[in-house]
Amino acid sequence: MSHISKIWRFFATAFSFAVFGLGGILLALFWLPVYRLIHKDEMQRKEACRYAVHVTFKGFIWLMYIVGVTKVTTSDIAKLKNLKGKIVIANHPSLIDVVVLISLIRNADCVVKQSLWQNIFTRGILRNTGYISNANPEGLIEDCQLSLQHGSNLIIFPEGTRTKPGSPLAFQRGAANLALRIGANFQRVLIKVSPPALTKGWPWYKIPPRQIHLELKVLEEFDIASYTQANISLAVRELTRNLQHLYEDELAHFDSAP
Repeated sequence: MSHISKIWRFFATAFSFAVFGLGGILLALFWLPVYRLIHKDEMQRKEACRYAVHVTFKGFIWLMYIVGVTKVTTSDIAKLKNLKGKIVIANHPSLIDVVVLISLIRNADCVVKQSLWQNIFTRGILRNTGYISNANPEGLIEDCQLSLQHGSNLIIFPEGTRTKPGSPLAFQRGAANLALRIGANFQRVLIKVSPPALTKGWPWYKIPPRQIHLELKVLEEFDIASYTQANISLAVRELTRNLQHLYEDELAHFDSAP
């Protein structure tokens, strides 16, 4: 039975990612452009497009659950319901972390790699939603600040990329630098994936022994006020170090929970 289950989940995974890729193209060609006609104001148009992506990603997560690829469970998710103008940070164990977070946060914005703007499956969505490219470091802080001022919630992974299972966390300073320069608090989210799958270096066709389970726990908001009086460079290093230690402690506690 386990062998049959694995074969089923192989085809179900292939089907899910095919739907994701094709859906991204269709969304960019036929749905999102409609908002260019409805909304003359650029920010209203971007917000409408982001909501469409939020709904679409919610449907995609539901599809992956129905076909038996993934299961997502959440804890304290109500904290995300009325979130406004916050930097949402999370650890980054799997390929679909950002998809899950956008499906849960209605007014989500995010910083994306420049390479995704060249990807046929994602560039149309990025162009319409106005998600922020990391190609221009000088304008990045200004773009992020403007997004937060308009009430969007900015999703950032402090690790910068997915962390391989068993590897220690290694937070980069970008999230802390951004928060301190803008003056925005962190809304922290903890993600656990079991069994390990869709991690860095793990191709989609490498099927785990059972259904992938993503557990999301919404942690308390992290106030950066105590770091704003120090030298900015020292404060960024200290904040990054403390955030990493907090996540290490939370993950250790999460892993030891029954």
